[in-house]
Amino acid sequence: MKHLKKIAVALVLFVSATSFVNAQAKVAHINVQQLLQEMPSMKQADAELKKLNETLGADIQASMTEARNKATQYQNEAPSKTAEENAKREQEIMTYQKTIQTAQQAAQQELQKKQQELLAPIQDSAMKAIEKVAAAQGYDYVMDASPGAGVLVAKGKDLLADVKKELKF
Repeated sequence: MKHLKKIAVALVLFVSATSFVNAQAKVAHINVQQLLQEMPSMKQADAELKKLNETLGADIQASMTEARNKATQYQNEAPSKTAEENAKREQEIMTYQKTIQTAQQAAQQELQKKQQELLAPIQDSAMKAIEKVAAAQGYDYVMDASPGAGVLVAKGKDLLADVKKELKF
């Protein structure tokens, strides 16, 4: 019986200590996706990426139009040409199509590289501001409340307005 009392006292102390520790942790949340979308630097980066995408797309579209025109021309002239000339023209069109595919892949890689180059500093800036605001307000944890981020209930403090103020927008 004496042994059971010791276990019960130890259990009560353990539960109390755990509750005390949990009560000390302060948790806040922020919709990081919304923050990034509203940042002026992100809007500038999006505009730059859109412009680059349009430029690269226009170049590729012009090449594709040229390839289609050549294919149509060769198809129309095929009956009047020799089999050897037609085979040579067919090979030329295939080479042209491969060149276009390579250009498309290079354009996609260039766009991804530019996106990473533009977005990395913006994301770093946002994270530093979140960390600074959380530390200044005494929060131990900040949850990402973006849709699909895993936060189901966000009743704690929302740091979005404070982080925007820290970022001066």
